[in-house]
Amino acid sequence: MLEKMFNPNIVAVIGASRTKGKVGRAVLENLMQNSDLKIIPINPNVDEILGIPCYHNIMDVPDDQKADLAVIVVPARMVPTSVGECGKAGIKNIIVISAGFKEAGVEGARFERECVSLCDQYGMKMIGPNCLGIIDTASGLNASFAANMAYEGNIAMMSQSGAICTVTLDWAERIGVGFSKFISLGNKAVLAENDFLELFENDPSTAVIAAYLEGVKDGPQFIKIAQRVSKSKPIIIVKSGRTSVGSRAVSSHTGTLAGSDAAYNAAFKQAGIIRADSLEEMLDYSRAFSVCPLPEGRNIAIITNAGGLGILTADACYNSGLSIASFEEATVEKLREKLPPAANFYDPVDVLGDASADLYVHALDSVLEDINVNGIIVLLSPQSMTDVPGIAEKVAEKIKQSKKPILCNFAGGNRIAAGEEVLNSYGIPNYSSSERAVASMNALCNYQSIKNRKQDQPEIQDFDTKFARSFIDGAASQKRRTHGLESMDILKAYDIPVVDSRIAKTLPEAINAAEEIGYPVVMKIVSPDISHKTDVGGIRLNLKHADDVERAYNSMMSDVHRYMPDARIAGVQVQKMLSGGKEVIIGMNRDPQFGPLLMFGLGGTYVEFLKDVSFAVAPISADEAKHMVSSIKTYPLIAGVRGETPADINSIIDALMKISQLVMDFPEILEFEINPLMVMQDGEGCVAMDVRFTLDS
Repeated sequence: MLEKMFNPNIVAVIGASRTKGKVGRAVLENLMQNSDLKIIPINPNVDEILGIPCYHNIMDVPDDQKADLAVIVVPARMVPTSVGECGKAGIKNIIVISAGFKEAGVEGARFERECVSLCDQYGMKMIGPNCLGIIDTASGLNASFAANMAYEGNIAMMSQSGAICTVTLDWAERIGVGFSKFISLGNKAVLAENDFLELFENDPSTAVIAAYLEGVKDGPQFIKIAQRVSKSKPIIIVKSGRTSVGSRAVSSHTGTLAGSDAAYNAAFKQAGIIRADSLEEMLDYSRAFSVCPLPEGRNIAIITNAGGLGILTADACYNSGLSIASFEEATVEKLREKLPPAANFYDPVDVLGDASADLYVHALDSVLEDINVNGIIVLLSPQSMTDVPGIAEKVAEKIKQSKKPILCNFAGGNRIAAGEEVLNSYGIPNYSSSERAVASMNALCNYQSIKNRKQDQPEIQDFDTKFARSFIDGAASQKRRTHGLESMDILKAYDIPVVDSRIAKTLPEAINAAEEIGYPVVMKIVSPDISHKTDVGGIRLNLKHADDVERAYNSMMSDVHRYMPDARIAGVQVQKMLSGGKEVIIGMNRDPQFGPLLMFGLGGTYVEFLKDVSFAVAPISADEAKHMVSSIKTYPLIAGVRGETPADINSIIDALMKISQLVMDFPEILEFEINPLMVMQDGEGCVAMDVRFTLDS
């Protein structure tokens, strides 16, 4: 689809300039680095630039010289005209480097919309506006105003920030890291991350995908594409804006906890994306993937010439979820053959401070053969007798031959610079700390799990959607957004068990309801204005007879009126008092990027304080529902600890999948929450005790 965008024969530069320092000049000079490329400068005021004949308008170019790609660098107000002229000239690929569009205000946003409309009209693909441009090392294309051409490599990089592009390119040039493609996304007016994920998927020169994103354009499609791509190529993304606060007020526990970053974490996990916490991490992980085979397990061997470094690395492995390998006895004996008696022959292997390159090689050979070792981290501290470049040379040769991943931390500064240069010459990263090496090894291990994961599809069940539709339409017709206990019937429509309950508008009705249900009972206030009933005294528990109901009713009304005098009271709900179960919460908050974001955690009144919750983007499969339940820290309390009978976990999974389908079926539900869902012992099911949902206004 984008073949000629990245491998054009003819490129037009609209806004090409003679003036040194102008973007139009920089783009032209970068394109001229490829001698096989025909370049057509466009400038209405000159006839040639840098010895290349110049046309005054793209429309003046003869048909037999029609460009495969046009790079536009004119002022923003002129860009829509240039885009339209490209369309009329039959050009299908354009890059708009110019800034001053939606990022600059109302007028710029109008210019951008005009460009999008013209691209739709003429069937053009556009990168940008407001971008650095693109680089393709396989074709030799540098259609950017970057200060340097990227080295050739197997990492494809896309970035929503032009500054991140220039920083990364400068870093890569210094240490010799190569890229297959380098794309500045800009405002993503037409082409966005989803288009390039698919491009990278089918690009034979790309083995690793890295990205800096500030947001995604089509969240559900992003997950779908990334799930497929990540099975064959690792995707490493650093996402900025982690602490942003949603602009829409939320009323539920789910809404309070489900910030934008929680949605990205859930989406990335489901999509098989490795999330980096910083640009540095993204680059660290990308380099590891670019040169290393994947480990078959999480057992790591450490080889060091300094005991302290080895201990720190072992600690970092443990904290990352990696295991320190237990060697076969044959490995220990082989290490003893050449290492000095004072060395440590168990993991971490300490070859001692005066170790030569040959001793490092012997240790590597011995450990690599051990079937219990899945990956190796090589550490070096520079002693006065340490042959740093010699050791680096030998280690690099072993890394290139190895079928197991080997990562290096040659620690220090000036004393290890020569060794680091040797490693870089082989394309091998040297991590400045053992923690960074461990984090990169952990990323390799995690991706092996991603490749091997099952990708189950969500099950679509047959529910009474007509009843649910009539109920939601009726709720919407009441001209209020939030609906509570009176909404239990919507759960029944999706076969979710609900507690036996009655709504009572008066005290006598409440007593009658309690008699019908049978004591003990619970009484809850019913009000469209009260989100958290406990906070205003709106719940009474364990009412055992009519006198309890009367006292509870009167005191509850008094408390609610004192705390919220203007709240509209629709009555009370009387429910059967249940005991012996575990309280959990199932919620949903509709994320603007990804859609329904499901939440699970321990329920009751403390969920916002504990914040021990998990998230997933609906629709979810049974495996994803299981992962939501098992990934909270307090999962052992549900699964049963110290001889306790486990809760009915399967009923939780079933309820999660049903809620997933409900919120997919009805996109007008913005927030949804069952709190608590009372989960009985294994095999006894679960019961919804309270529900609340918010409709789009």
